[in-house]
Amino acid sequence: MTSRTASAGIDTVRPLRLVLGVDAAACLASGALLTVASPWLTDLLGLPLALSVTAGILLLVFGAWLASMAGGRGPTRPGVRTVIAVNAVWVVASLALAAGLLIDPTGLGVAFLVAQAVAVAVLTVLEAVALRRADLS
Repeated sequence: MTSRTASAGIDTVRPLRLVLGVDAAACLASGALLTVASPWLTDLLGLPLALSVTAGILLLVFGAWLASMAGGRGPTRPGVRTVIAVNAVWVVASLALAAGLLIDPTGLGVAFLVAQAVAVAVLTVLEAVALRRADLS
């Protein structure tokens, strides 16, 4: 059986590919912003330069991996579970940083960290729901 259910002829993997693609685009855009604009964002957000650059590079690599899963041969169940786990860790770490653990972000930095944590949490839930519904046999 492929990614289409035999009874309804519905592509059950398409929603998963779509949400992975959105996640990939968000990671690539955020990664590019954090990497390129980190010297200006340091004072504005109160995020250390090394943290911004490292997070930006990680987001670029993660985004490229997500994009490869969203297209091409498509996602695998273990791959998407890994995405969900990494996203969950990202949400917790972002909220910890926003709470002032390890760094002292500005008010705008707190808003930035919380907003992206919420966005990643929403994507993570959508990925989990889409994975549950996908036929990845």
